Amino acid sequence: MPVCADAFQALLAVKTLGKDPAGSEVIASPANLMALLGMVNAFKDNADASNEALRCLANALLLISGARDTFVRKDVGGGEAIIELFEKATYPERIFLASRILFLCTVSMASSSSYIKTLVEAKPQGHPGNIVEVIGVKLDSLSKSIMSSARLSREAMTDLLKFTFNLLLHYPKIADDAQDVTPRNEDEAKVMGDCWSSRLDGILLPLLRTFNTLPSTFPSPLQPPMTHVIHSLITIPVTPSLQPKWFPGGAGSPRSATPKSRESPQTSPGGSNGGSPTLGPSKELKQSAFDRAFNALSVGRRSLSLSRSASPSSRTPVDTLQRAFDLLDISLLYYLPSTVDPDDSSVRERARAEGSSLDDILVPLVLLVNKMCVGDDASRARMREWLLPADLDRTSPLEGRADFLGRTLRLMSCVHHTKLKSATGEMMYAICDSDASLLASYVGYGNVAGFLFHKGITGQPTRPSNSTVPSTTPSGMPINPITGIAEQPKEEIEMTDEEKEREAEKLFVLFDRLERSGALQPSQNPIRKAAQEGRLG
Repeated sequence: MPVCADAFQALLAVKTLGKDPAGSEVIASPANLMALLGMVNAFKDNADASNEALRCLANALLLISGARDTFVRKDVGGGEAIIELFEKATYPERIFLASRILFLCTVSMASSSSYIKTLVEAKPQGHPGNIVEVIGVKLDSLSKSIMSSARLSREAMTDLLKFTFNLLLHYPKIADDAQDVTPRNEDEAKVMGDCWSSRLDGILLPLLRTFNTLPSTFPSPLQPPMTHVIHSLITIPVTPSLQPKWFPGGAGSPRSATPKSRESPQTSPGGSNGGSPTLGPSKELKQSAFDRAFNALSVGRRSLSLSRSASPSSRTPVDTLQRAFDLLDISLLYYLPSTVDPDDSSVRERARAEGSSLDDILVPLVLLVNKMCVGDDASRARMREWLLPADLDRTSPLEGRADFLGRTLRLMSCVHHTKLKSATGEMMYAICDSDASLLASYVGYGNVAGFLFHKGITGQPTRPSNSTVPSTTPSGMPINPITGIAEQPKEEIEMTDEEKEREAEKLFVLFDRLERSGALQPSQNPIRKAAQEGRLG
């Protein structure tokens, strides 16, 4: 097919017509899909025209769901052609368009199971690896493009991760070699995370590199493509074979100073109104707690990104647990500033302004932290040390703190964010070794009674005899098992005999009124009972 000078303009007109479902119906015919595929290759020296042909295809597949099955049919050849194009793509716009088409072709497991199976188990033409390895290469390439602010790099990463998620979600359910990794009843359908195939193992490291090196976004810290990296990661189990990849350098081993969650300036330790326990005294009073915390997170990620340029043998292992903790901490601070009640309308309005809900925004990240804590003993121990250290300030209600712990406990008793409430409770439960008595001992039964009740654990759990949870503060004050805070010694009130007599008379009159009104039975009147027993002088 000859390359004409006005090919781009012609295809632009076709794309415009295809934005209407009626126009896309015409484009979605087998003959027209094949014609557009031919144009993609014929205009390979005219990038604008070739990409416009891909956009026409993507629009048709988006608006006409039946076109997706047609596109991957052998007689049309779109399945093989788009994989070859995806493997050869080198710049963000091309990767974006190929990823968008692959995402649309793999949305439905029911109609695309054979194509998904072929994608994972076959090798792209002329490539020594499989699609998992190709995705890893593209993720690393796009990470560099995002750091250099290349055009369409974030959009390309987002759609590549959507396609990746489809493979991770669907393939283990249809693979012959899939293994169950989560106990379930045989009559229940497989859901995300229930099973896994070792054929997908190779995707974990590229996803972790992406998660740990993506630049932070401002002001909302959870934006695409970060949200899509998290969605993909929560589909991958922490199995014994994958644990060294989740926690390189030793499962869950800490590599840096213990982080402390961000607090609002008004409630930072020592009464300072311009600092945070993580960042120290504020040098700029006008800078908010969120700004300081965000800057600290960004600096940490920049130092990680610099290590990417080093040789693989010299790279410092990334700390995914700390990255996830930092990201969740800064996200909680953004959506729940200071000591705001999670049920306050301002919280819902902030999430609604971003076109979503707090459940949709935060639950995946909470599930990721929970996954690591459930799968790794050392990660649980680290999270406990970060949230519930032995020297935790227990002089004021834990649920009233303006930090990670306080926000977590307030979420566990909120009304509006039901999914986040449940996920946060499960995370805290996992951090405490999935032991109800341990959880109640750390934060007070009153803070977790509702969560435990919904788990079927009724009544206050007894404190384990071998518990390492302190029953007193470092200063020796007893810790109230219901509130989790220190019990201040009660000062005795000194009264003269005349003052004591007057107080006794007031009590006598009060109980006598209650008895006369019928609110108190004579047998329940403590004053009458004491008089009958001769205990009143």
